[in-house]
Amino acid sequence: MHLFSENLAIEVASYYRNIVLGHGATPKVFTMVNGDGDQYLFFIDDLQMERVDEDQFLAYIVQQHDALTYARGTLVIVDQSQQFIEFAVVDKDDQQAIICSAELTRDLEDKPIALSEFEKTLVKRESIVFGHLYDPVKLSDEKTEDYESLWEEMKAKILHRSMAI
Repeated sequence: MHLFSENLAIEVASYYRNIVLGHGATPKVFTMVNGDGDQYLFFIDDLQMERVDEDQFLAYIVQQHDALTYARGTLVIVDQSQQFIEFAVVDKDDQQAIICSAELTRDLEDKPIALSEFEKTLVKRESIVFGHLYDPVKLSDEKTEDYESLWEEMKAKILHRSMAI
């Protein structure tokens, strides 16, 4: 597993802890790091796409930016009293991925009040629903242009920083 992947797992866990407990929000998050150490992070819900288009767009970004690693996270609701924040970190050169899960506790007004420590588990990459973003994606020229335009528009609004050493 690449060092960026392990660092990304720690960072995303901290990010979720801060945003959930500090701001009460639990967004679907996507972040990736490329070979130059550039990291991009944004909320998936901001894409306002159907799931199939969302997956294609994320695969396009991962492949166009030669991502070494990416992470995708979300809120998982089992029932009203049992909720988890889960994310996976997927490394380009490893068939294993890191799954992280923490239990979220809410008060009677549905506000987040506690988040357990994130437990990390290694799993096979192909067992993850969104672990396929490195698989080649075939897009029409029109769809490619749409995704290029969307990415250029998004870049000004998303977190972008360098993780390079």
